[in-house]
Amino acid sequence: MVGASGAKGSETQRKPHIQRMTRYSLLDLVPVVEGGTVGQALANAADLAAHAEAHGYTRYWVAEHHGMTGIASAATSVVIGHVAAATKTIRVGSGGIMLPNHAPLAIAEQFGTLDALFPGRIDLGLGRAPGSDQRVARAMRRTLETDSNAFPQDVLELQSYFADDGQTGIVATPGAGAKPELWILGSSLFGAQMAAAFGLPYAFASHFAPDALDQALAVYRRDFRPSATLARPYAMAAMNVFAADSDAEGELLASSQQQSFVALRTGRPRQLPPPVAGYRESLGLQGAAILDQVLSCSAVGSPATVARQMAAFVERTGVDELLISSAIYDHEARKRSIGIAADALRESRIAA
Repeated sequence: MVGASGAKGSETQRKPHIQRMTRYSLLDLVPVVEGGTVGQALANAADLAAHAEAHGYTRYWVAEHHGMTGIASAATSVVIGHVAAATKTIRVGSGGIMLPNHAPLAIAEQFGTLDALFPGRIDLGLGRAPGSDQRVARAMRRTLETDSNAFPQDVLELQSYFADDGQTGIVATPGAGAKPELWILGSSLFGAQMAAAFGLPYAFASHFAPDALDQALAVYRRDFRPSATLARPYAMAAMNVFAADSDAEGELLASSQQQSFVALRTGRPRQLPPPVAGYRESLGLQGAAILDQVLSCSAVGSPATVARQMAAFVERTGVDELLISSAIYDHEARKRSIGIAADALRESRIAA
């Protein structure tokens, strides 16, 4: 388990200084761009993961979303297998599987299969959000369970299948004895509290929901209970990164995600659009302020600019790992962005 060595730290140790090297990883929503196809998006995902592997990224994650024309990762386990087959060493997994959408046994079988195919490389990040609206959730036969204990119970059941401890009376095949690396994901204090109680690594979705970031990390570190797989807290936080040769070019690349986010929030989701110069300014002061707040955990611009912004984020949060997200319309520009980000992290001595 990543970060499994060491003991629970003192209060002053829970937010380490930036001189402690930080791993970096990649979150990919497998965007379908305007004028593109799902097949092209999936091919790009495999290519992007191989590129990230070459640049020293620790892991590549895809997220479960449903009913969205601009995201091709709905069949998350299938996409993970596709990407893992196209790479050699990088960890590949879910950021995350929305467990309330699934029977824990089915996820144990899927990730047991992935672990058998790619031993030692599979991550299973778990979230409790639906990854869709209620209409899509009903189409998935989801019960829309409101019991706050349902998600923790589902995680315990899933762990039981992997441990093959007889608690369920069912042997998951594949699944029994599999060792995917389990994470708890979240954008609120609930996930932080649960990850701490379970002694699991924790990832925060600050790339689109930054409000509770600092409080959630503090709660996780304060309340963490060592487990058989993790001796001390291990935290990751997500950040949007749009890196290019100049600040102006980075701002232009970021406009695709800005347009997509505004479309989603106004009930008109779309495929990832091409960049538009001056888009943020076109929203007016109020619209631009809302966008800036929601996407406040972002690094946008030249190599020097993104290096400074990423360093400030790591210094602020003390995370063990930085999860980079970048929805960029042009695939080659996206590959260049994640390469610049990796180089900037290493050259500034932030990254391990």
